[in-house]
Amino acid sequence: MNDRIRVVVADDQNISRGFFEMYVRASTRYVLAASLRSAQEAVDYADSHEADLLILDVMMKEGIDGLTAAGEIKRKHPELKIILTTSASETSWEKKARAAGVESFWYKEYDDHSLTDIMDRTSDGESVYPAQPPRVNFGKVRRSDLTDRELDVLRELTGSLTNEEIAEKLGISANTVKRHLQNIMEKTGFVSRLDLAMNARMLGLVVHDSERTGRHKA
Repeated sequence: MNDRIRVVVADDQNISRGFFEMYVRASTRYVLAASLRSAQEAVDYADSHEADLLILDVMMKEGIDGLTAAGEIKRKHPELKIILTTSASETSWEKKARAAGVESFWYKEYDDHSLTDIMDRTSDGESVYPAQPPRVNFGKVRRSDLTDRELDVLRELTGSLTNEEIAEKLGISANTVKRHLQNIMEKTGFVSRLDLAMNARMLGLVVHDSERTGRHKA
């Protein structure tokens, strides 16, 4: 059917990409226009082909990340609707996605809505973002028990920054950084900076910008 919505999926993980493909093919409303392995391929495809909806993962092992790619695509092709997805629980990406003009944001592991529901609502002109942050356990507490500033400090900690470097990045004092880290350890039960950073990274609780954009890679 020529009137079906043309969908492009882009994810460097075979399982996730296959999952996206399955949802597209299961609906008579959509047709799979392309299945891509990188965000850069999504940018190139948008420049050379017509499509209606792009399902794009944020984190990529190689090349540009999905959030950067989405911003570039929306600048050049504002008519192409985008759903950004991630298996992490990093909520700061939602604000960046909104600023880039991305229509919808879907957490693979934590969203109560199915991908099909997000696709339908996005295709119908709705912008769909989670009403609540992902419910993730972190030590003795949940992610929601940490303040936004504590999450900011924790995010920078996962980038292997010192207290002084975190303080400079966030515009606060080193003593304030130290106090935030102590508060996080008291809440969570983790006993060291290393424990905090390792567990936060393992859970995808927060993701440092250098990890998302690949600036940490050689």
